[in-house]
Amino acid sequence: MARNRLMKAAMTERLSTYSPDSPKEHGIPTDSLINLYEKWGNGGFGMILTGNVPVDPLHLEGPGNLLISKENDSPKLRAQLKRHAKACKADGALAVVQLTHGGRQTPTIVNPHPRSSSDIQLKGKTLGLTYGKPIPLTEEEIQSDVVERFTFAAEVCHQAGFDGVELHGGHGHLLAQFISPTTNKRTDKYGGNAENRIRIVLEIYDSIRSKIPQSSGFLVGLKMNSVEFQEEGLKTNDAKRMCELIDEKGFDFVDMCGGTYEKHAFEHQPESTKIREAFFLKFTDQIRSALKSTKMYVTGGFRTVKWMVKAIEDGNCDGVGLGRPVTAEPDLPRKILNFGVLAAADTKINQKDHAITIAASMTQIWQAGRFPVEKIQKVTDGIMDLSIQTLATRYLNESKIFMAEIGKKLERGEPVSGVFEFESNIAV
Repeated sequence: MARNRLMKAAMTERLSTYSPDSPKEHGIPTDSLINLYEKWGNGGFGMILTGNVPVDPLHLEGPGNLLISKENDSPKLRAQLKRHAKACKADGALAVVQLTHGGRQTPTIVNPHPRSSSDIQLKGKTLGLTYGKPIPLTEEEIQSDVVERFTFAAEVCHQAGFDGVELHGGHGHLLAQFISPTTNKRTDKYGGNAENRIRIVLEIYDSIRSKIPQSSGFLVGLKMNSVEFQEEGLKTNDAKRMCELIDEKGFDFVDMCGGTYEKHAFEHQPESTKIREAFFLKFTDQIRSALKSTKMYVTGGFRTVKWMVKAIEDGNCDGVGLGRPVTAEPDLPRKILNFGVLAAADTKINQKDHAITIAASMTQIWQAGRFPVEKIQKVTDGIMDLSIQTLATRYLNESKIFMAEIGKKLERGEPVSGVFEFESNIAV
């Protein structure tokens, strides 16, 4: 059982080795990743989710992902995973690995012909990345290339000392591609109605539990995204039915995202955003009733204690997930619970600029990974404080140069790893 209701949400870190030509050296946690999770592990969380961890080397979310697969399994990987788990659990948090498969959302530079539920290509560019036309998985491949891979990765996590895994069924990754009718056009037992589209998730759960029974205390959760249920006029009825099946199956928790729970009355929003946010709140409220035993976390723009408490007291969720605010303040839960802090730091960068907020968080993740806890006085040492206007302005100006160079590499078809290594001149 988690000791409190604050969860560190999953965020990509890109701090593992990237050696696609050397399978056994590929996707191994670096010391920087361990250092990063020591910060969060000493931050007062009830549960810590890792960044997404692919289960297939050909379907990464991006270069630098931690990878757990038979292809890269080695004593070195296992040893670093044990260190990773220990770092997460430094002050008593539950450590849960988010397992994923990119599916059609695998960048072309990683795999030009990814596998997916159907052959619907992801068009356009995301942060400069392009995506190839996917090949539909056969029923046999669903078992061998998806179910078995998730199960193997879960076993490795269990053996490394993690407390559970979360199956990533949101943000357009493979399981979300099966869940959503927008990307799932299958006519077999994995397509069509809600029961069929959630089937792959339930089969993965059963397979994991055949190896790691519920009596072991090892958690199995699922991340879902309301956006997957908003396309093509789909009602929340399908989501509610899927959550009923998830609850009946025995999932320990659902991690729901897709909107921003906390909004300010004076904030101007485009009409499309207002519609999405309204759907998210209605969505979480309606599916809540479908979960009888399964706990529900909501990750959605929480910044103040007032709204965290309100979400729980109103019965909208059992716990809240914190993402970008805790790249700046890895110890925000401790500050809230022990020192009466009422809100995250007021960053001076535009929170509506998704690209720059992600880039800033990635820089803070890199900064947090530079030093182990034993060499600093506070877990925030060395992490830029973007609530300082002059520092925020300097970061924005200097990051533009870095982003321009990244754009040139992507245009040349070169794999891109690493982040903007910004020095904020804070001594540690």
